[in-house]
Amino acid sequence: MVLELTAEHLAFKQSIEQFAREVVAPRAAGIDESGEYPLDVMRAAAGRGLLGATLPSEWGGAGLDFLSYVLAIEAIASASATVAVSLVVQNSLVADLIAHAGRPDQKEQWLRRLASGDAIGAFALSEPDAGTDAANQKTQAVKTGDGYRISGRKVWVANADVASVAIVLARTRPGLRGKGITAFVVPMDTPGMTKIARADSLGVRGLGCMDLELDVTVGDRQVLGSVDHGFRLAMWALDGGRIAIAAQALGIGEAAISEALAYAKQRETFGQPIANYQAIQWMLADMATELEAARMLTWKAAVARMHQERGGLEAAMAKLAASEAAHKAADRAMQILASAGYRRGSVAERLFRDVRATEIYQGTSEAQRMIIANGVLSHG
Repeated sequence: MVLELTAEHLAFKQSIEQFAREVVAPRAAGIDESGEYPLDVMRAAAGRGLLGATLPSEWGGAGLDFLSYVLAIEAIASASATVAVSLVVQNSLVADLIAHAGRPDQKEQWLRRLASGDAIGAFALSEPDAGTDAANQKTQAVKTGDGYRISGRKVWVANADVASVAIVLARTRPGLRGKGITAFVVPMDTPGMTKIARADSLGVRGLGCMDLELDVTVGDRQVLGSVDHGFRLAMWALDGGRIAIAAQALGIGEAAISEALAYAKQRETFGQPIANYQAIQWMLADMATELEAARMLTWKAAVARMHQERGGLEAAMAKLAASEAAHKAADRAMQILASAGYRRGSVAERLFRDVRATEIYQGTSEAQRMIIANGVLSHG
């Protein structure tokens, strides 16, 4: 297997890197400081095809392959982790899922709006007792004539502050866990949908995270896919999302290396730049090597996503390796910058806070190890 970018991939990567430098990076500190959702940046990203990256052109998408999408997320994340993960939710967890499993009328209603930025999407899976154990859904959907009454509480719903539509997972057959969960396409202005502000988060601030209290009635035509098969759809979406989060982590890690390199070359002690010291060089060498290894796993997972129905093992390996390598890179960058990094408002400090979430959302590192171990054991 040759993991090498084509000329088209390289040209696309360079164009998104330029967009990240010129449009996203100047807003990154302000997004972090204010905690406000960056709707202006998301609409600018829509103009570059990044809100419907892998959607076909017939639905207003850019028609990119999954590897191009991954390259874009890494480039955006190097400028703003918040914008990157909002794009992951919009693409992997909402638009791609509707394109994958939606009825023609659902696609017609939402895909062009999502791709254009006219609509922002949210993914409501997590609950107070359903995080890593996502099949433990307490939110229930009870059949009522030609529809369902959905009631329950969802937590940490990214993009929800400005979203027009949410994919909501709810229990339709009690006691069957993942075999009795259904996905619904629910407009956020549906009566009975109440948004509750989350407590402020450590990093990726401005993600528009809200809790949702639901007591809504939806029609049969709002079922996504088929009844009782929603958990399988959620896992399909998360496979793609985890690869994209791996790319997000890589972008944060690369930004950390850039900060460390620039500082090490200009900061002098005992009459020479600290980049001359072996202790600093070895930290930089480890950062670069670990991130590059994770990048190869991420690209491999992206290619697997393009050619097979499920790629859960590859996605788990990519997310685990990239998130932990990026965490180490941010930590080492903080060590290299020392007091220059350990201050509120420095880029290194923001990266240090942002990267921690990549080991938590869309499946913790522990959850990824469970998936990987199951895969290894089943093939052993």
